[in-house]
Amino acid sequence: MVTAGTTPGGWLAPTDVERKLYEAKMRGDWAAFFDVLAGTYLYWPVPRAEAEAGRTPHFPFHSPVTGTWCFAYYTEGVLPVPQPDPVFAHRSFAYVVRTWGNDNRWLAINPGTPGEAYFPATPQTLHLWRQHTERTSPAECGTLRTLRVGGPLQGAVAHGLGCGALFAVKNGELWNALAFHGPGLVDERSSLEKWWGVKSPEEWRETLHCLTNAEYVNRVWEFVLSIRQTLARQYGGTVETATWRDAAAHVMRRNAEPEPVPESAINGVQQLIGRITRYEARFRADGLLPEGRHVRSVLAWDYGRAVSMARWGVAARFGDVPEAERAVLRAGEAARVAYRSWTDFGAGFVLGRCLHFDEEEFGPWYTEVAEAHKILTSDPESPWLTIPWR
Repeated sequence: MVTAGTTPGGWLAPTDVERKLYEAKMRGDWAAFFDVLAGTYLYWPVPRAEAEAGRTPHFPFHSPVTGTWCFAYYTEGVLPVPQPDPVFAHRSFAYVVRTWGNDNRWLAINPGTPGEAYFPATPQTLHLWRQHTERTSPAECGTLRTLRVGGPLQGAVAHGLGCGALFAVKNGELWNALAFHGPGLVDERSSLEKWWGVKSPEEWRETLHCLTNAEYVNRVWEFVLSIRQTLARQYGGTVETATWRDAAAHVMRRNAEPEPVPESAINGVQQLIGRITRYEARFRADGLLPEGRHVRSVLAWDYGRAVSMARWGVAARFGDVPEAERAVLRAGEAARVAYRSWTDFGAGFVLGRCLHFDEEEFGPWYTEVAEAHKILTSDPESPWLTIPWR
């Protein structure tokens, strides 16, 4: 039996990118080779001090294979485990070609691996490379990508990483790469600051702690869903929306005694129940929820983001792989307690994201993760189909 990702020469390529490059090289099909290269991102090492200063210099090396000076670029699957120094910069092949200029040094792709390849950078080859980049560009999102060498495929860590797979697929990232480089230190730090206000290892750890303990999920959302879960356990069968609304209002009034609860608060909760039922109807229509099923909790919104935050922290060098792994394990275990299946977890994550951002527009905040959910529930290599929930 040939393992997925194994090349005809018997090399187990880390990802499909390295496998396709190797196979094209062995066939001598350089057009296919450069099409693959144009469709992925390339990395090069940068001294950490330079990266933290906002610079990404690229230093050539003298290759014993060609006897020439080369600029080395690496695909994501062959990168080493992240270390404090050096870090890696990340750009498309189109960027590499566009910024090459008149430098006559050679292009080295994945040197030191079975798939290594070297090319002189002449005006003619640069013209050909540019043609490939005009035809093909890296896929930005909506792709299930698996690390077959160096990434867990079974077990508790793989399960935890699977809880972050909706974001990984949405972003086109390797879902099981805990030793994560992402877009490189500079861009990852910029993203963490923009979206999370995280600018230091201490802020990253605090954010990660809050996510793994589901402290960011809106308590009102979870309260409302817990009311329906209680009714379903007590009476069985489907809980009518009117019964759900009445029960929520009753519990709110009872918990507020002896002070009366503001009617505006009750109206807000009843409107939230309406939003949730409309989202669930859309989820069933789009295949995110089976008929007759409901979302049991939105804690998945925090647990899934905790897994992503752990990986992002490694890429930003705010933490190391063992620290990130501990967080992933905590998030995965908490998810197993809160949910019964990948389907339950996925619906909870999507509802949390929609309640947080979407405002019932069913725009990209919904459609991006809905498409990722579809991929994770249908692709034979998906962790949701290959890793047991319990």
